[in-house]
Amino acid sequence: QVQLVESGGGAVQAGDSLRLSCAASGLPFSNYVMGWFRQAPGKEREFVLGINWSDGSIYYADSVKGRFTFARDNAKNTGYLQMNSLEPADTAVYYCAVGRIILRNQYRYPNSYTYWGQGTQVTVSS
Repeated sequence: QVQLVESGGGAVQAGDSLRLSCAASGLPFSNYVMGWFRQAPGKEREFVLGINWSDGSIYYADSVKGRFTFARDNAKNTGYLQMNSLEPADTAVYYCAVGRIILRNQYRYPNSYTYWGQGTQVTVSS
């Protein structure tokens, strides 16, 4: 049974930092991309970043480049989204997802991913 368990969301002030985690288990494949997305009320799900778990290459959305970073613990199959300099516009439910994706230009599409976490709320107040 595949599980993606997210944690780390919360309510913070603008300029603060948060770290989200996504622990993956039961994956039926070893070569995959882990993606992070967010969805604000009334908006479409937005790509944040994608990491090729095999080679460690990371593709960031322009909206978070320079503020968000990613780290991982291979032994725990866990990815960490470090969010710095948070802004009210970052308020959303954040999701991690996993899929077998070949082309990097496909990382940004939710339909490219097979498995999804339950989401965790991040609220940034000004």
